[in-house]
Amino acid sequence: MTRIVSSAVLLAALSACGGGHPRGIPSRFDDVDPYAWRQNAPDTYPVHGIDVSRWQGQIDWHRVSGSGVAFAFIKATEGGDVADPLFAHHWQGATAAGIPAGAYHFYYHCRGGAEQALWFLENAPPRAGTLPPVLDIEWTQSRNCPRRPDPETVRAEAQAFLDVVTAAWGKRPVIYTTVDFWTENEMWRLGGYPFWLRSVAGHPQETYGHRHWTFWQYTGTGRVPGIANEVDLNAFAGSEAEWQAWLAAATL
Repeated sequence: MTRIVSSAVLLAALSACGGGHPRGIPSRFDDVDPYAWRQNAPDTYPVHGIDVSRWQGQIDWHRVSGSGVAFAFIKATEGGDVADPLFAHHWQGATAAGIPAGAYHFYYHCRGGAEQALWFLENAPPRAGTLPPVLDIEWTQSRNCPRRPDPETVRAEAQAFLDVVTAAWGKRPVIYTTVDFWTENEMWRLGGYPFWLRSVAGHPQETYGHRHWTFWQYTGTGRVPGIANEVDLNAFAGSEAEWQAWLAAATL
């Protein structure tokens, strides 16, 4: 009886301090620093994926696939002269495991959009069976590029990048951004593109207003079987059937 009471007390204590699986995170994943999701939580969406770069190190992509990851966006380049050294490794692993993959470019505000697009295409040229390319545009923390251009310049250079990549791929890229960057630069003015929005402390409807989004990055501290380090987790804005339809239309 004492053991039963002790167990009950322990479970209550764990629950009170956040023990057990984090609320709102799909049961097949985990989160080492979860937000206290209460409504419109990530696990209300059925389709989830990851985005990775060299910081995730070596990945067991077959374990990742087995965990239910439905898509992966993989960093290819940044700025006008930096390539991710694990891009090819991650790309080959994801595709071998049957995970739909797409390449992304991390934008620097110290070079023109068209120039960066050419660098991206040099390292991630169009190839069949892939997700649309992604422009990751946000404020950088780099000491080498502290520039913060005015909103009109930001959007014009982003559009230059998008135009070059669209012409090469024949598909409109996805735009990834953050709450502050979205607001300060009025990124919704770049209409007609799928948006991938970061919001780790609230549903995009709360943090971005009633704006359409296709992907939602809901944590940067996720854990996925097959990946030793923390990883970004993302949800697709729709049902499994809607995901399959989007995939068929968006895949090159």
